[in-house]
Amino acid sequence: MREAVGAAIPLAGVGCAIGRQPLARLASLSNGNPFAGSSMTEDYEMGLRLGALGLKTMFVRIPERPGDRGVVASRGHFPATIGEAVRQKARWLGGIALAGWDRLGWTGGLGERWMRMRDRRGPLAGLLLLAAYAAAFLWSQIWVAEALGAPIHARLDPTLTTLLTINAWLLAWRIAMRAMFTASAYGLGEGLLSIPRVVVGNVIAMLAAARAVGLHLGGGAKRWDKTRHIFPAEFRS
Repeated sequence: MREAVGAAIPLAGVGCAIGRQPLARLASLSNGNPFAGSSMTEDYEMGLRLGALGLKTMFVRIPERPGDRGVVASRGHFPATIGEAVRQKARWLGGIALAGWDRLGWTGGLGERWMRMRDRRGPLAGLLLLAAYAAAFLWSQIWVAEALGAPIHARLDPTLTTLLTINAWLLAWRIAMRAMFTASAYGLGEGLLSIPRVVVGNVIAMLAAARAVGLHLGGGAKRWDKTRHIFPAEFRS
């Protein structure tokens, strides 16, 4: 989608490749240092910096071997504990949505600006998720009380009902796509597990947003908060 609207593709750490000439061009603009050592998400920034120079960035999906279903990809698992996962995602949110706003600003065409807005919505999304789960919990209490005979009636505005219905269908579509693509790469079991993991991901997103904003308001992260990654046994050397 980013390519289709003319936006630069952010790089993704170990899952990326860079040509020698673009790397040299970045180095020439930064006293011989192509990498932004002070950034918490230097890979993300590099992709956008390359795009700002008019250089081509793209998302590539190629098989490991001709005819194989497996693709060239980073095999590292996301951190398995809540604490490590929150630290990892908070670093992404802080580096992209908060520090990235300060460091890169808003440049490029309409497509580029739109994608930067999507990239930087993380803290706001965390706040909206918190509000949504709180609202769902409160409404569930009203419905339970009504079912138990309490003299109350839960009423929703027709416009709100329409919006909620549309959002519910869009959410169902997104979850179905998530499950389908996960199953195609990792099997049916993992595809089905991706559905309840939506809630787990939302919890991590809310906690990470709070951590990222707290670090940013406190002057930013004092060091690169690296988290430990575990790789599947078949890929260990």
